[in-house]
Amino acid sequence: MRQQFAVQLQYRERIGWDATTASVRGHQECWLGQLRLQQQPIHDLSAQQCIDGLIDGIRQQGIDCLPWTPSSRSLQQRLTLMRNLDLEHEWPKLSDSELLESLELWLVPYLNGFKRLAQLKQLNMSDILTSRLSWEQQQQLERQLPTSFKVPSGSQIRIDYSNPQQPILAVRLQELFGLQHSPALLDGKLPLTLHLLSPAQRPIQVTQDLDSFWDKTYAEVSKDLKGRYPRHYWPDNPREAVATRGTKKWMERQQR
Repeated sequence: MRQQFAVQLQYRERIGWDATTASVRGHQECWLGQLRLQQQPIHDLSAQQCIDGLIDGIRQQGIDCLPWTPSSRSLQQRLTLMRNLDLEHEWPKLSDSELLESLELWLVPYLNGFKRLAQLKQLNMSDILTSRLSWEQQQQLERQLPTSFKVPSGSQIRIDYSNPQQPILAVRLQELFGLQHSPALLDGKLPLTLHLLSPAQRPIQVTQDLDSFWDKTYAEVSKDLKGRYPRHYWPDNPREAVATRGTKKWMERQQR
């Protein structure tokens, strides 16, 4: 049959993303018109063919197929917030849609040797995003939009940037005793939204104005907390009190 129709036979290479195996695959095919007569795998794909196929696969799967962690997502959120607020300097575009559109720009250098989606787990997204910043930008980010805030008790509390308009600091109320004013980021321009928690990590109050909370709300709130958590320290003057991470007995042990 092949000899009879040799002039009409067409040989094609099909190389690209295969969603069924989540990998880049290649085949050499023999066609007679609309009829495929034969298909053979191509094992020796070039590095560029693998990269092109992977880029196509990532776009099909979506940006979530990359190995994001809470830390790398937080970094992305901080950088997006910095770009929106610091209009005097140029920051990279790092929203999900912008990252997906510019894969060739930032991801390609890290894909050498890969041709399967599972291999992307080896990527460190935090390192990749950080590599797009200058040293000066890295320092500015850590200074103005840090990952955590040190409260008066000494604890380093992670800041939640998932809502870029209102970064959240969720912290037990007792750990803020002695803090006079609401903490803020970006040299005081962006107040942190405080989620004040009970000793059992249950929400008590949400505020961006700690001054007002101490003056107008704390006295009433502390009455309820004294009843529910009698082993804990609830001073009458929280502005002058010593912050604590534990119970009254815990405080006594620390003071010895």
